[in-house]
Amino acid sequence: MPGPHPRPPSVRTPPARTARRPGSAAATFGVLRRHRAVLAGATVRVVGAAGATGLLVTAAVFALAWPVFTRMRNRRAWYQYVEDPYLHESTDLVLVALCTLPLFLLLFGIGSAALQSVCSRVVTEETGGERPEAAESGDEQEDAALTGGLPVVTGAGPVPVRERERVRPVLLVYALRGLIVWPLPIAVAVVADSLTGYHLDTPLPLERGSWPYLLVSASPAVALGIAVLLRLALSLAPAAAADGLGPWAAVRRSWSLTLTRTGAPRVLALAVPLAALVAGVLRLTVQVALPLRPAVRGLLEPATGNFFAAYYASILAPVVVGVLVTAALVLPVACTAFAVLHYRLRAPVRRG
Repeated sequence: MPGPHPRPPSVRTPPARTARRPGSAAATFGVLRRHRAVLAGATVRVVGAAGATGLLVTAAVFALAWPVFTRMRNRRAWYQYVEDPYLHESTDLVLVALCTLPLFLLLFGIGSAALQSVCSRVVTEETGGERPEAAESGDEQEDAALTGGLPVVTGAGPVPVRERERVRPVLLVYALRGLIVWPLPIAVAVVADSLTGYHLDTPLPLERGSWPYLLVSASPAVALGIAVLLRLALSLAPAAAADGLGPWAAVRRSWSLTLTRTGAPRVLALAVPLAALVAGVLRLTVQVALPLRPAVRGLLEPATGNFFAAYYASILAPVVVGVLVTAALVLPVACTAFAVLHYRLRAPVRRG
């Protein structure tokens, strides 16, 4: 009679280890490290072109404002002749600067849109070309509407979109976001200044120290806080536009992803260090470039014969250097970080 069948030894299958997903910061710096050649080349091209164009625009603005500088020089000569102190009025130059500010904002927007397109493409390549489902709905019709009519191939990756084709939607997103965020604080500041600001030979409409005066005086700060919150809520819109969405759909996507329990703290945790980095790098580079002031003034004053033109050009020189260096160092990091965060927030949850 055969004996009992020996019991096979138990083989315990070790539990499968789930690969730990790196954090957003680690993923961002990983993308920057692996694609440093592409991102560095794009940054050099964009910042170099923006710097050269900005220099030409600045020279054109100085040429248009030359009558203002000439009038300042003549008035200074007259006051020196009559031996009176001369305090020049810069109101006309402020108006010229405000009128030409949209040109520089447009230039900055084009450069930022170009870099955002490159960084988003790199992030898409890093994720294997997978396009996660729309966060709002899995319905194909709604997703097609959000992409502005662009065809989408699910499961096989996104339809390749050239970077130049994405610059225009990203630039439109910048303009749309600016129209949403900044009119409120600007309008409130103008109204508050008209009611509480100091105006020569004009009595104040509100009594100084009264409750209405204090409330109106504090209203610009409140409006600025609202604008900052709106700006944070729309931080992912450029990355969404670079990913294939239309301008308005990108704004909606950013709003829906940011105003969640997961999105709000992650956007805030990304935006605050980046804002501190921008402020610190800009402050440091401007301070380092301050020796350019006497050099520029000493070069331009003998060449133009106008002290005021050379003086204001010398003031702008360190600021321009600081802005360009800050853009070259921070913009690739910021664009890549927001592209990574946008991809992660809209990625579907895999079940099973």
